[in-house]
Amino acid sequence: MSDDKIDIEILDTTLRDGAQGEGITFSLRDKLAVAETLDGLGVAWIEAGNPASNRKDLEFFRLAASSLKLKNSKLCAFGSTRKKGITAEEDGNLRCLLDAGTEGITVFGKASEFHVREILQAEPQENIAMISDTIAFLKKEGRTVIYDAEHFFDGWALNRSYALSTLKAAADAGADRVVLCDTNGGCFPGTIAEAVKDVLDSISGIKVGIHAHNDTGLAIANSIAAVQAGCSHVQGTLVGFGERCGNTSLASLIPSFELKLKLRCLPSGSLVRIGELTRRTAEIANVSISDDMPYIGSHAFSHKAGMHVDGILKRNVSFEHINPGEVGNERQFLMSEIGGRSAIVERVKKIEPSVTKEHPVVASLAEKIKALEAEGWAYEGADASLELLIRQELGRYTPFFSIEAYRVLSEHPASEKIACSHAWVKVLVGEEYEMAAAEGVGPVGALDNALRRALGRFFPALEKVRLDDYKVRVIDGKEATSARVRVLIESTDGQRSWNTVGVSADIIEASRAALVDSIEHKLIYDIERKE
Repeated sequence: MSDDKIDIEILDTTLRDGAQGEGITFSLRDKLAVAETLDGLGVAWIEAGNPASNRKDLEFFRLAASSLKLKNSKLCAFGSTRKKGITAEEDGNLRCLLDAGTEGITVFGKASEFHVREILQAEPQENIAMISDTIAFLKKEGRTVIYDAEHFFDGWALNRSYALSTLKAAADAGADRVVLCDTNGGCFPGTIAEAVKDVLDSISGIKVGIHAHNDTGLAIANSIAAVQAGCSHVQGTLVGFGERCGNTSLASLIPSFELKLKLRCLPSGSLVRIGELTRRTAEIANVSISDDMPYIGSHAFSHKAGMHVDGILKRNVSFEHINPGEVGNERQFLMSEIGGRSAIVERVKKIEPSVTKEHPVVASLAEKIKALEAEGWAYEGADASLELLIRQELGRYTPFFSIEAYRVLSEHPASEKIACSHAWVKVLVGEEYEMAAAEGVGPVGALDNALRRALGRFFPALEKVRLDDYKVRVIDGKEATSARVRVLIESTDGQRSWNTVGVSADIIEASRAALVDSIEHKLIYDIERKE
């Protein structure tokens, strides 16, 4: 794999196909931010929307032309072939594609005779003409044309010769790439590979691509099969969201190409940023990255069993398939009763590198963790709280503030339009007291809002922090409503996420403990990053 040669061309369709996923909505500012993020990663093409379908996409392309300064990627607009019964020159949708002003244009057309007859309600030869006329028209205007053969694999299975004839029409008309789409997401890798080889044997001199959906959970496997069969252009969305079950997750696929198959997809040095930029894209889309997402998830290189930890410390390849740093991730040793002291040593070394297994703090931490776990605390999912515990044992922790008093009230009935919970808090920072009150749709949200309002003038960075997830678990159900509960909170500042834990028979008090740890962790992180 050379540093300058791109072996697999990547087209990211987060802003088009990804936007079709349930719950995904991008504002104009969001779309510009995602485009800048994808450009930072270095994908070849950013498919940014259909200017003929909605005003937002049309406005995006207008703004992009004047304000978006891409360094690595090129934009392409997306649309369909001309309508039946008119010429390409008469088609207003094609004019919108040209007016978008992008270097590339993706057009899709039917590759399945079934879809031509039953859905498009056209004759097979008319569909061929629609494909040919459209591509010739766009090529005459000097654009790079990427032709997406919709339902190709299903069409190839039903009528191989017709499916191939649609690709030949696109190639003969001047298409720069033809992309084979598993639009329904129902194919298996063997079928994908067989069809790709058939296409490459039938059509020469043109780059062939793959666009896979994940309806059988095989989008990544199908994309790999297509590339191994000869495709050199791959489409997907960085996070993996999209229509129905989503698209190929490029954040999981690209590392496999680069690290396993030695196929360059991104500019040299970009792969290490893939986790950071995927999380940024997810944050803009207001979705969460799965903890067990391959390569970049927070659990991707987490080790809990003592035997695994011991093996990793001796030879990391014993229980890791790559070096986590290659994708910007890091190894985690989870703290639990089965983790062993080796895991504790490695966690302590992140704060104090000189600590060895014989250091007394290791033994004291092991005993403290066991005692706390017996009370219901769990640190394997609360990394930030564990770090604070380690700092306390090392004598390297001074709280930034203390809560002198707080009160939380909830009202009934609740209303979606009126906050039903209210909180008041009094904090001490140094020798200064500050009081604040706030509302929330729930008691924890109200307490969080009040606490950050009280601390805001001392620590402005907390303005960016918000709760991203909140979980409660009853530790011993036999105690009924008197049972102790464990609260796990995930917080984010828009760039990174961290987890904290609190335990109490009072759910608000457990939440307070986790909230305080979350804020303390953020403040420590920001200070150490500046040093």
